[in-house]
Amino acid sequence: MQLNQYPADSGGSSGPASGGQQDFGSSPTQKKAAARAIEENIEPDTRRAGNFADEETNTAVKAFAAKDGHGWATSAALKKAHKTWGEQVQNLMNRLSSEKEALRSTNILFQNTDLDVGIGVRKSSNLDGY
Repeated sequence: MQLNQYPADSGGSSGPASGGQQDFGSSPTQKKAAARAIEENIEPDTRRAGNFADEETNTAVKAFAAKDGHGWATSAALKKAHKTWGEQVQNLMNRLSSEKEALRSTNILFQNTDLDVGIGVRKSSNLDGY
């Protein structure tokens, strides 16, 4: 076994080793579909799952809470774990939103870059004087 070379082509690849063009990301249509899936399915489902955990955890915290001066340490631990869970859910929601916006803006970014490069190249043409 040699570690200083690419693995042999398996036949299904369209990468440079097979002579095909390497795929860069996905099409604008696929990016729009992915952003729509995040917005319409993943974000609402994640929010619902977080809310369900809120209700169930609050019920458990109350059940283990101190009564007549005596309570379980489980109540405080659940409350602390629930706070951490809430922060993680919020971080995930923020990440999903960022990914959704990135998917939507990538195509525009590449188009604007191509246009800027085209304008810059056009300005330096020596053939304009003829």
